[in-house]
Amino acid sequence: MASTVTPSKDSAATSRPGYGQLLRTRGAWTFLLPGFAARQPFAMLTLSIVLLVQHTTGSYGAAGAVAAVTGVSMALFAPYSGRLADRHGQRAVLVPGVLVHTLSGLALTALALNDAPLWALFAAAVPTGASVPQVGPMVRARWGVKLKGSPLMTTAAAFESVTDEFTFVVGPLLATALCTAVDPAAGLVTEAALTLIGGLLFAAQRGTQPKIAADGDGHARVEHVSALRVPGVRVLIVTFLGIGSVFGGMQVSLAAFTESIGEPGLNGVLYGVFAAGNMLSGIACGAIAWKAAPQRRLVVGYAALALTASVLWTAQSALLLGGLGLLVGMCIAPALITGYTLVESLVPAGARTEAFTWLTGAVALGQAAAVTVAGQLEDRLWDGAGFLVPMGGTVLALATLLALRSRLVPAPRGRTVARGMGHRSPVAVD
Repeated sequence: MASTVTPSKDSAATSRPGYGQLLRTRGAWTFLLPGFAARQPFAMLTLSIVLLVQHTTGSYGAAGAVAAVTGVSMALFAPYSGRLADRHGQRAVLVPGVLVHTLSGLALTALALNDAPLWALFAAAVPTGASVPQVGPMVRARWGVKLKGSPLMTTAAAFESVTDEFTFVVGPLLATALCTAVDPAAGLVTEAALTLIGGLLFAAQRGTQPKIAADGDGHARVEHVSALRVPGVRVLIVTFLGIGSVFGGMQVSLAAFTESIGEPGLNGVLYGVFAAGNMLSGIACGAIAWKAAPQRRLVVGYAALALTASVLWTAQSALLLGGLGLLVGMCIAPALITGYTLVESLVPAGARTEAFTWLTGAVALGQAAAVTVAGQLEDRLWDGAGFLVPMGGTVLALATLLALRSRLVPAPRGRTVARGMGHRSPVAVD
């Protein structure tokens, strides 16, 4: 790259990065707090749909299918949302997105409560998923602007993973409590309201959003190239699909397991334990000054994830399932953090929001496939058969990662990172 960044207090560059330095980055809190509020509903969406549709139809298969349509729709549209944000700015994408998501989520709720046919639920699920605001990738892109050239990037990736997992501790508990203690529709209604409020608050923070690449201020125009053309991104997408299979398989299978033992209220608790393991290991990952290359860390961490996910189906009690879920959660964070960190070295700055949304979309797509398959297994086989899905998803993704791990090595500086990228003119860095 032609431009360089001189370490300073503002960039928080340090030889020993930590959360303290990260959170002292100038302007960070202006997007962190509204960003947290805006993505809290994301952790509630799938589970709220599963609980509502299962209540109105009596079938986990139908509930999983509707949730899957939402996830597939999000996975397909998320990268385009990220590309539009890179080209036109985050606010231009967020404001209409949260409005559409709120209205479509409420429409899905009304249809389910009025015993609408399954095809109508599918039709409402499409815009509900397509309009999910991609706040997490947008926050990560803002960190990329603030910390360009700083060793705090890995810490920021860990911090964002911890934030994501904290939402997945609170979200399922809140969704379960609302759907079981208040009304089956309360979870989805609350999700829609929080998305509207949090999304608009985040969109209002214009000062920290990345500048549009072709800014028209005299600097050379940067060619917009899809992040999907970077080979390493395609490998990461497969690994994140496997992670999504864990999330989706756990959501459906835990709900079915707790209902089978007569304790449906334990569903949110067990999923919260799973997410807490993810959060705790994420905190540890961000506090460690890693010496191993990120590619090797990803392979080792993913192997541990596949191993622990492969024994979930053996659990016969809530206590054992909680312990195994905690271990699985602890193995997810290192893989997520390392994957997001690799984006910084693999993908040009003008395509990073899109790259992050591809990974987020891959998790959603893996989750969608998992809830569909796990729901069918729970309906047709034994209670807990859905736990076979995380095992299958992670093992297949691990095999792909091992075969293609060389593609995760960044190209030397000065060479192209993707076919057709071409040489880019220097761009000023704030």
